[in-house]
Amino acid sequence: MTEQERQKRIASGYLWKDTDEYLEHQARVKDLMYEFNMSRPSEIEKRHALMKQMFGFVGSNVWINQPLTLAVGSTVTIGEGTYINSGLTLIDDYTISIGKGCLFGTGVTLCTTGHPIDPEERAKCSMYSFPITIEDGAWIGAGAIILPGITIGKYAVVGAGSVVTKDVPEYTIAAGNPCRPIRKISEHDKEYYWKNRRFDEQIP
Repeated sequence: MTEQERQKRIASGYLWKDTDEYLEHQARVKDLMYEFNMSRPSEIEKRHALMKQMFGFVGSNVWINQPLTLAVGSTVTIGEGTYINSGLTLIDDYTISIGKGCLFGTGVTLCTTGHPIDPEERAKCSMYSFPITIEDGAWIGAGAIILPGITIGKYAVVGAGSVVTKDVPEYTIAAGNPCRPIRKISEHDKEYYWKNRRFDEQIP
């Protein structure tokens, strides 16, 4: 299988396998990832430069805390103003699109790739990949796992520790394993920021 054939199979939703060219690309990107992860906290400009080399696109004012784990990099786009806390894992064999102004807690995993259930087929190192989309303003809680083919809608909130197996609509709070919608974001959320704590509450 050539690299062009591999990419065509992924885009069409068919099983695929690693190619030498693909593995060579991974090795180059992981060297950049190593530099990113080993940089000093004060080396902000260095990390921003490395992000632009690793990813397909990075908007302005994007912040990613170390450590970061990825395989491809060029398949990932990140919109401006997005904040990603430490421990992000990207299984990015296919496209991951992260919108503007998104917020990621610690230890989030975005996984575009899976393997067949059948043991004999799985032993052949066959894989499938489907894209992940995180739309503008979404908040992904700490430890959440987002599986292949998922879209998280605009301004949606995914609760900490959730395993997301189905799309989350925009302006929706969802949580659990498997992740399920709990309620829509509403006017109530403009008054209260946490339980009974109001935005306009004054310190005694």
